[in-house]
Amino acid sequence: MTAVAPARSPGDAWRNLPRWSRWLLGGAGAVLAVNAALAGLSAATGGAGPGGPPSSSYATSESGLAAYAELVQEAGHPVRRLRQTLDKAGLDPAGTVVVADAPRLTGPELRALGRFVAAGGRLMVAGDGADMVAGALTGRSVTTTDGDAVPAEPLVPAPEVSGVESVEGDGGAAFDDAGATLPVLAGSHGVLATVASVGRGRVVALADSSPLHNEWLAEADNAAFGLDLAGERGRPVAFAEAPHGYGAGEGWSAMPAEWRWAAMLGVVAVAVAMWTCGRRLGQPEVLERQLPPPRRAYVDALASTLTRTREPAEAIGPLQAAARRRLTARTALPPDAGPEQLRAAGARAGLTDEEVGALLAPVATDDAVLAAGRALARLEGTGRLTSTGERVHE
Repeated sequence: MTAVAPARSPGDAWRNLPRWSRWLLGGAGAVLAVNAALAGLSAATGGAGPGGPPSSSYATSESGLAAYAELVQEAGHPVRRLRQTLDKAGLDPAGTVVVADAPRLTGPELRALGRFVAAGGRLMVAGDGADMVAGALTGRSVTTTDGDAVPAEPLVPAPEVSGVESVEGDGGAAFDDAGATLPVLAGSHGVLATVASVGRGRVVALADSSPLHNEWLAEADNAAFGLDLAGERGRPVAFAEAPHGYGAGEGWSAMPAEWRWAAMLGVVAVAVAMWTCGRRLGQPEVLERQLPPPRRAYVDALASTLTRTREPAEAIGPLQAAARRRLTARTALPPDAGPEQLRAAGARAGLTDEEVGALLAPVATDDAVLAAGRALARLEGTGRLTSTGERVHE
């Protein structure tokens, strides 16, 4: 009976994996476990701490604008976040759009901002990219320098600095050429804020966005300055969030990038584990080499065939002829040797009288069939016999 390999357990499958595969799967499992633990901790505690991209209204870090967004909302301004690019966001000219630290706005976005301001919208651009946007919308060059513009004080009476005496921040940037715009806030080392009317709307540009950051909003008159920038009470304020990495996707595309990577890694790990531990398709695995059937099985099969024929003499005839040819070849007799010569040769070959008789006469009984088979089996040995009975190996 053929031995078949037993079903492998997951533990056996794991131990049979190459070492590099176990290290890879173990590392992937560890990463997933750590991410799951951190996600659970964040969900249970409401977040592990402040975070988010700089100058984003979602960000609660020191450089975020979450506090400013909350301030203007509590002051009566409806607040929304624009997760689409500005050319697809549907800008409302009755509102204010805040674009902070967005140096890579596209041409279609700049044209959309131009139409928005010309139709009566209010645009506040701050930090990196403010000079480019202000220059594009006013048609005159506006440039910044690395000079420090804070602390800053109002230069002229303007709605954007109403009730403001001083503004503070990290500094690090100032306008060195305000172009056709009107500087309204400046320090000893440069201009911090400038304004310009474009069509029916207004553009306010800040060289440095830090006065509106969470860290600085409560300093000096920064909060009052931020409310002046939002416009009259009740005016909707929209924060551009697409430049900070927030998209308008749904489902898979709306997930954070690190979550997507963790999910894909988990799918790969599960697929590899299923492939490793699953049962293989096809025939069972044989544990040992398969051998040909034993001779007994052959004899039984031949006996069954002879029994079904019910004519043993005809069925056994080819076997008798083969045995006689083998006998004449081994004893060096001519092919036409007579019965007496064959009997003498059979005796020299070690055959019994019954076996020799089974080769020379038609068989009629089962015993005769078996005797003929035994005779052929004896004659299948190696070598040949000479006329004197000596065996010669070939």
